[in-house]
Amino acid sequence: MTKIKVTQTRSKIGRLQSQKRTLEALGLRKMNQTVEHEATPTIIGMVNKVKHLVSVEKLK
Repeated sequence: MTKIKVTQTRSKIGRLQSQKRTLEALGLRKMNQTVEHEATPTIIGMVNKVKHLVSVEKLK
């Protein structure tokens, strides 16, 4: 399975509570923090929910 690298690029201040919780569930707690995840449908759905706050890069 492919991996993706997710980086928080924008602040969660002033965002909906559900978006804040999604960032926390992805493991993102600070600006410019990067985490790696398997590209499962669940993770992809979470990333799509906060796509305006993060940048995504595919890894091999």
